[in-house]
Amino acid sequence: MLKLFRFLRPYWWQVIILLLATGLQVYTTLRLPALMAEIINKGIVPGDTGYIWMTGIRMIGLTLVSAAGSLISSYFAARVGTAYARDIRRAVFTKVINFNLLDLKEFSTASLLTRTTNDVNQVQMVTIMLLSIMLRSPLFLVISVIMAMQTAPDMSWIIWIGAAAIIGSAILIMSLVMPKFKVFQDLIDKVTLITRENLTGLKVVRAFDNEKLEKKKFIKNNDKLTKLLIYIDKVLELQNPLINIIFNGTTLLCSWVGISLLSKDFAYLGNMTAFAQYVTFVMMSFLMMSMIFVTLPRANVSAHRINDVLSTKNKIDWLDKTDGVPEKTSSVEFRNVDFCYPEASEKVLDGISFVAHAGETTAFIGSTGSGKSTLINLVPRFYEATSGEILVNGLPVKKYAKDDLISRIGFVPQRGVLFAGSVKSNIKFGAPNASDEQMRKAARIAQAENFIEKLPEKYNSHISQGGANVSGGQKQRLSIARAICKNPDIFIFDDAFSALDMKTDARLREALKEVTESAVVLIVAQRVSTIKDADQIVVLNNGHIVGKGKHLDLLKSCKIYQEIVKSQLSDKEYAAELRKAKGGKHA
Repeated sequence: MLKLFRFLRPYWWQVIILLLATGLQVYTTLRLPALMAEIINKGIVPGDTGYIWMTGIRMIGLTLVSAAGSLISSYFAARVGTAYARDIRRAVFTKVINFNLLDLKEFSTASLLTRTTNDVNQVQMVTIMLLSIMLRSPLFLVISVIMAMQTAPDMSWIIWIGAAAIIGSAILIMSLVMPKFKVFQDLIDKVTLITRENLTGLKVVRAFDNEKLEKKKFIKNNDKLTKLLIYIDKVLELQNPLINIIFNGTTLLCSWVGISLLSKDFAYLGNMTAFAQYVTFVMMSFLMMSMIFVTLPRANVSAHRINDVLSTKNKIDWLDKTDGVPEKTSSVEFRNVDFCYPEASEKVLDGISFVAHAGETTAFIGSTGSGKSTLINLVPRFYEATSGEILVNGLPVKKYAKDDLISRIGFVPQRGVLFAGSVKSNIKFGAPNASDEQMRKAARIAQAENFIEKLPEKYNSHISQGGANVSGGQKQRLSIARAICKNPDIFIFDDAFSALDMKTDARLREALKEVTESAVVLIVAQRVSTIKDADQIVVLNNGHIVGKGKHLDLLKSCKIYQEIVKSQLSDKEYAAELRKAKGGKHA
């Protein structure tokens, strides 16, 4: 919790107002028992009605001032606590959004969701309690004890008995529930994870008729969470009867001792009444503080989980400003690049070297797991090369500022990703200042114009979260249009044409030539038909380059490429391709 208190710095002046209002409330509230004692001793006993009226009016005034102080302190506690939680949520989201792919592997998506929502809410709730109760209760406690001892010193020992009983009960409850709060948060993560998996993978669950299995998994973890919550609630509910017993016992003890002293001196009546009220304040202060100490461990667990995210050191360091001047002509070059995942024993990429020039298409093909997607993910620094050097426009990627490098790249992932909004907002996602004409041109090139024009509101039509209301092919075309609208130096297509039919694929690649004349085009593909016209095809196998060249050249020289082509063509078509290759005709 202490580490998160740095987020309170912008609100220091509001905290000062809160402290002053709290001090005013405590002072005025604790003056009331003393005035009540004076009314009894100096007004009621001697029968001085005028004194009773004057003191009563003073008490009404103090009560109004106390109420105003309470209102002001409660307002600022809620205001500061809410703003504090907002800033933490913003910091966590900003941190997560800047994670690279390796950083994200340290936390599950479900866990990050829980930390951003439930954990921050826990911290917010306790912070508001700290600002409103923890500041007020110690003041009430200390001043009440002092004034009680001054008012009726013969009865002061009662306070220490009650305080010891409350502290003992709080320690007992904390020792029982503290170890369970970490387990509780982990179970929340599991339930969130299972729910998210089933919502995103609903088609697969139904396709394999595994609803019963998934229900069992959910019920098992949900039951564990329920049992743990019941246990925690049972223990916490012990607090109320224990406090009631202590509170009522203390009140009874005050009355018994006070009456025995009153029989000796009736003038002790006012002091006894004031003392009883001060004891009430002391007990209530201990009660409020014990509530804080019981809920604090749970919030502390949440704070640790939030700090785990905020303190995660990014595995890729970016410069604040680009160090050097990139060449005006677009290019991508790999120089003997290796890549290995952290703690993995084998390299995913080994000795990768090639150059991709402006106006040319460089394609990557290979079997599953050969390292194609990993290779292109190194260009925008989603991952960091283990060794070797990657240059974009003649400048190593490590010398770029993040915004500078990413602004030069238009990336289309294997799975089209759309965001809740409109068709327009999704196409302009990477270029918010693009004109509507640029947007329409991007949609036309991406072969998305036809289906967009058929939508009820065309470019203003609503897109659901994740693009749930459009087909896979439409989603992919909108993703491609988004990259085109950005007008980058480098286009990266990570198997981005897989959801398109052959005819649409061919039309799209032909239309792309209009915007890629001066750009580098990197394509990862499984279909030979998508890349056969590429200026350079790089064939990968187990992280190594086993072939590099044009389609017909590779058919003559690369056995792996021959196997890939043969697996996708009929014997007749494959034989025809081989004849072209042997005849030296370049497609």
